[in-house]
Amino acid sequence: MANGMKIRWLVVGPLQTNCYILSCERTGLCAVIDPGGDGPRIQRAIEEEGLEVLYIINTHGHFDHTAANAYLKAISGAELLIHRADASMILQQSRSAAMWGLEVEDSPPPDRFIDEGDLVIVGDITLRVLHTPGHTPGGISLFTDKVVFVGDTLFAGSIGRTDFPGGNYHQLIS
Repeated sequence: MANGMKIRWLVVGPLQTNCYILSCERTGLCAVIDPGGDGPRIQRAIEEEGLEVLYIINTHGHFDHTAANAYLKAISGAELLIHRADASMILQQSRSAAMWGLEVEDSPPPDRFIDEGDLVIVGDITLRVLHTPGHTPGGISLFTDKVVFVGDTLFAGSIGRTDFPGGNYHQLIS
């Protein structure tokens, strides 16, 4: 990828969530975006590339995007980032997963809240934060000059679901 940015895409967890390892080729620093499960598999991908994890970033608080937070935090000590409006969701993700008949470990609390206009620096890469509520109150998107990570704000050929608690169709389309 251009500008020394590399993206490794993994489909993880029981709900087949897109997880991204965004890395700076020059520094070997990375951010893991939406680690929705399969922590050991994500760890192997990080180790294969010889990367150091600076950040674990959740685009929103649903367990299918956050299930491996605890695992990755434990092995890397990385800083966990999420929007304040979704922070309480990750602390209760085991309850949410149980409603789907699944077991996940609750996430550790976030280290830092991110919001509209914030910058997340990963080596030579600058991610800009957009607050994109609608799927959840604290949904965010992350963008660079070439790439946007949207979480569940958009689905292939559609918009994200708004029928879960906290979802709001009008917010999502605006």
